[in-house]
Amino acid sequence: MIRARHIGVTAVALLATLAGTPGLAAAQQPPGTRPSTTLSDTELPPGWQLSAQGGRRELVWHAPAPVPMGDARVEFHAGGRLLGVPVAGRDGRTFRLALERGRPSDLKDVRALAGGRRLDAPAEHRAPGRRTAPPVTVPAAPAPAGAVDPGRPGAYRTLTSAYDLDPVTLPGLPRPVEMKAVVVAPKNATGRRPLALFLHGRHSTCYKPGAEDDVTGDWPCADGYRPIPSHRGYLRDQQLLASQGYVTVSISANGINGQDWQAEDGGAEARSSLVRRHLADWADWAAHPGHAPAALRRVPRADLSRVLLVGHSRGGEGVNRAAMDSLYPPPADRDGSRGPVRWTIRGTVLIGPTIFGQNPVADVPSATILPGCDGDVSDLQGEVYVDGTRGVSSGTALHSAVYVVGANHNFFNSEWTPGQAEAPSSDDFWDDEQERDPVCSPGSATRLTADQQHRAGATYIAAAARLFVAGDDRARPLLDGTGLRAPSAGPARVLTHAVGARRGGGFLPDGPVTVTGGRLCSAVDPDPAVSCLDPEVPGSSPHFAGWETDRETGRRAVALAWTAPGGTTAALRPGAAVSLAGARSLALRVIVPPNSGSTPFDVAVTDASGRRAALGRVTVEALPGSGRTASYWAREVRVPLTAATRAGLDLRHVTSLALTPRSGAGRAWLVDAWGWRPGTPAVRAAALPRVDVGRTTVKEGDSGVRTYTVPVKVSGHGSGQVRVYVLDPATGRAQGRVVTVRPGGHDIDVPVTVRGDTSFSYDVQHDIAVKAVHGAVVGAHRGGVTVQNDDPMPALTVTPTAGRVTEGRALDWRLSLSEPSAVDIWLPFRIVPVTEGAELSTKDVDPRWLSEWTGEEPDPERALSATGAWVWMEFPAGSTRYDLSLPTVTDQVAEPAESVRFEQTDDDGRPVPGGVAFTGTVTDAP
Repeated sequence: MIRARHIGVTAVALLATLAGTPGLAAAQQPPGTRPSTTLSDTELPPGWQLSAQGGRRELVWHAPAPVPMGDARVEFHAGGRLLGVPVAGRDGRTFRLALERGRPSDLKDVRALAGGRRLDAPAEHRAPGRRTAPPVTVPAAPAPAGAVDPGRPGAYRTLTSAYDLDPVTLPGLPRPVEMKAVVVAPKNATGRRPLALFLHGRHSTCYKPGAEDDVTGDWPCADGYRPIPSHRGYLRDQQLLASQGYVTVSISANGINGQDWQAEDGGAEARSSLVRRHLADWADWAAHPGHAPAALRRVPRADLSRVLLVGHSRGGEGVNRAAMDSLYPPPADRDGSRGPVRWTIRGTVLIGPTIFGQNPVADVPSATILPGCDGDVSDLQGEVYVDGTRGVSSGTALHSAVYVVGANHNFFNSEWTPGQAEAPSSDDFWDDEQERDPVCSPGSATRLTADQQHRAGATYIAAAARLFVAGDDRARPLLDGTGLRAPSAGPARVLTHAVGARRGGGFLPDGPVTVTGGRLCSAVDPDPAVSCLDPEVPGSSPHFAGWETDRETGRRAVALAWTAPGGTTAALRPGAAVSLAGARSLALRVIVPPNSGSTPFDVAVTDASGRRAALGRVTVEALPGSGRTASYWAREVRVPLTAATRAGLDLRHVTSLALTPRSGAGRAWLVDAWGWRPGTPAVRAAALPRVDVGRTTVKEGDSGVRTYTVPVKVSGHGSGQVRVYVLDPATGRAQGRVVTVRPGGHDIDVPVTVRGDTSFSYDVQHDIAVKAVHGAVVGAHRGGVTVQNDDPMPALTVTPTAGRVTEGRALDWRLSLSEPSAVDIWLPFRIVPVTEGAELSTKDVDPRWLSEWTGEEPDPERALSATGAWVWMEFPAGSTRYDLSLPTVTDQVAEPAESVRFEQTDDDGRPVPGGVAFTGTVTDAP
């Protein structure tokens, strides 16, 4: 009850109270000092508060309803920058972030976001302007069918089995994780069969049978609860692949989901280790069939030289990391697998994936499924698995984005689908009670049913298997932007684009470029004049999904705007000539605003001698979208280079690319342009250096100056370039620079200076984030030096200055610290029942005080402790005194002496061991 009432009090009311309302507490400054910033200087929105936990500053958000456990991480942002990732409370509503840096006055425009979606604002503020959006674009008739249909079952009947091995301990997780899986394999198949491994995402871990919506994120499950079998949600996908000759295994990761909030990378390393543990066992069973569990004795031997990894959501990030760790092994002390790598990852399929590290593996082919109605990873950040590979390595691996119109996040897994799941489940798309979404609300023309969505997902998983593992190039046009469809996907509209494979001569994003008639914009920048897409525009773009920093260098596009057909021509001139020799077409990825219809462009190129050729016209079709979707997604269009050949252009030295819009007024963004030719080249992974950032924790000490270095390990082979962002611990702003790295070197040298003292302060994190630029891979992308305060908080004493008064007067106390602090200190107190005698009631105190501190009215009369009133005592840096006042009122009722009792607590209302308590007493007027 106390917590519930406290959550109901708005932060604005609490802060107004602390602001020094007449008759209430006021902080006292030492003579000669400037007033310090107080909590009240920041007007936080309802549901937010600043408080303290054991003297530590915290920013707390209380959600109006429980936030379901999902794959997108909840993040706190302020002023356009990432403050950090809060820790979720067991109630699913309370999120706490320790503020190691910044002052309360820095908390401007504070927001809670998950996957780019705002959680802490009414629906009308999450998607401004959508009420005036154009009519929704309904996709045109289905595209032509491809030469093969991977969604059709194969010739094999299938058999299903399972195994449950001893739990294992994984990096960064204190409790063991299960080694449990369901296996579907072809029956009576001869020879070794390729292996497809599935990894589910971050979902609730446990449920109580027979109890509606009683799910938890615990691990292990409490008595009376069962593990949610998320790993059994891909059985239909497994059965399809098994019928086509694949051995398939879907592994359980509840043990990671129940603990990954502790991991700096969101559990990517742990998931990679779990995947590689299973692969190590399958390699052992393939070599020694007698070692396999009895349940697997009828399963054909797996061919570990042909492995496909399929990951959903955080499972997608996990299998990407497993592919990296297999190809570029991590430092020995971080490696969770056993023994040498005995398998080859031929490709990955990533379904609505997260990519917190933005570190895709450039030399492993991938297909990333982007659900157009994803309500969990709403920003579709998985697009980075495509865009983030450009220029990093040789570019021979195909990286495909598969946009599924009308698909949500959960329904690719039947165990996350209502009506199909064993445990409670839901539609993740965040519908609005006041207004249906025209694209994604169930029943809309563009929204898929659960079965339609799952069938489409299974079909395109099988398409990736056919291309990446079986090497059937006929499946490539289903994935590479050619525009052919797989009939088994049914009514689903599935759109694709890609980079890599036989593309070459990219105009963006690498190297210097000059743009005329358009604007070279940044994917991530707080300045709307610099960023590609204004953050206040309804909807978002997967290409511009944010990362760890408030701005980034190197992620660019060309923004175009025009007011009449042909009125503006945008021209790109790269710093060095681009070679399109051997290409059949020029492939462009172009974004147009959702629901904007068809936008035609004329395309031309110029060579080094100044000869110009008009290549032809392309038409870019808009996606259906709303203010709740990430529909600013690039469509791939191609224009033949035959006109350039006829004009005698030197395609080895193309110096400019021009786009001329031929529609009325509009906007567009050119993401990149490449020379294209058909075919799927063999992928040969380059020998690259690997960067892993670690974290070290040090004590500040009592005196002197010490310098520490952020721990960074560079392993592997060769040299490459990465971009290092150093995050200012005071502001959170990032400064980036490009660094060349070599194995064993110390090229990333970020020193941290620590000054020792004997004054109480807060822990400070000096962090860096690293991203690959060229010729390198990044494992652990974030780390730093955490400087721990090692000085005790000053002792607190309370002296009543008016501890026993007659009604109508104010009770007053003076709280004192034993010594000044170098930082602001907030100490929460709660009004608790008195230990003896009568207690002051809601009608005994000033009604204004009651309203501002508790948000409640005097009627019905009840004890003050029943209101759940809390008091935050603030001691600004350098101050030692705080005066607290509680005004009472005179009444005509004869009453015995009544008291009030304050008790020092933590933010959850629990008494602080050894904390301070004090009382005051009010008697009737004589």
